[in-house]
Amino acid sequence: MTLNEFLDRHIVPSDKGVGADISQPQKPKKLGYLAQHRLFDQVRLIGIELGLVARVEDAEDGGDEDITINSWFGPGGTVSPLHFDPKDNVLCQVVGAKYLRLYAPEESNKLYPIEGLLSNTSQVQVEDPDDEQFPEFRHAKYVECVLREGEMLYIPPKYWHYVRSLSTSFSVSFWWA
Repeated sequence: MTLNEFLDRHIVPSDKGVGADISQPQKPKKLGYLAQHRLFDQVRLIGIELGLVARVEDAEDGGDEDITINSWFGPGGTVSPLHFDPKDNVLCQVVGAKYLRLYAPEESNKLYPIEGLLSNTSQVQVEDPDDEQFPEFRHAKYVECVLREGEMLYIPPKYWHYVRSLSTSFSVSFWWA
């Protein structure tokens, strides 16, 4: 399948009017979502052309940090469920907009983490919580924002975050420890 065929089949049709209103989350019927993908490792030339590879290598040469670059690409309505990452994170919005909700680590007991291997992920569907199953969730304090094209957001380690694309979106995240 060519990139154009992928876009026509999975991105363009599902992006018409989906998720543009932050108060009305919807899911497209067919969903194409490239999530947490190391695109710039796979297609190094893109990272070189954008100057990302050289800057990351320079930063790594100056210290002990191991920097991971991930990319995120999909139509409006795509979601990253409520979770936290163990590393510092700068999320850069390249195209489109995303709605984010952030919860401090102190709220963890109200966020119902999955037990076991996925303990960094919540069981709660953030925008449609089951109040009977997760009664404390509604008491969890959070901040919310819309990250727009050209903006960046720093997310500290262990801060819970939920992300929903409001439109066709391309983001790049930089993780380091």
